[in-house]
Amino acid sequence: MCSQSNFIIRGFNIFRELDNLLSADTTVDSWYDDGCLIASEIISDFSLNDWEELSNQVLNKPIEWQRKIAYCLDNECNEYELNILIDLLNTNDNELFEICIDTLRSFPIEEGKKLILKHPQILERVNHEVATTTNSPVKVVLQDFLSKMTSN
Repeated sequence: MCSQSNFIIRGFNIFRELDNLLSADTTVDSWYDDGCLIASEIISDFSLNDWEELSNQVLNKPIEWQRKIAYCLDNECNEYELNILIDLLNTNDNELFEICIDTLRSFPIEEGKKLILKHPQILERVNHEVATTTNSPVKVVLQDFLSKMTSN
């Protein structure tokens, strides 16, 4: 949990701090052990301006940066996170797509479901991935996502 003094130290450069962290060249282990926790802390201090800046820049960032942010966007389960993940789903990168779907599973069902159902191509692609993937853990994630989207 970040204190108010943490916000004062960061000032108004919170998005830039996140951008620098996501742009850093780290090992996979380092990112999943420490980086994503630090990123989640930074995101929890986001202002509306930070969310707007992230929303405006996310699609112009390198694919590795996008994968990292998609992994971290279940902090608040807010509309900004949801919309950014929906935007990131429009990718040719299977790993990014899978990370987004996995992250979306943690969102409250009704909120996420309403927005996702407005984009039928998402469910079509998930169904296609389920039918074609040979990666069992990925298949389980995709099937769980589909079951959440189709449950009443």
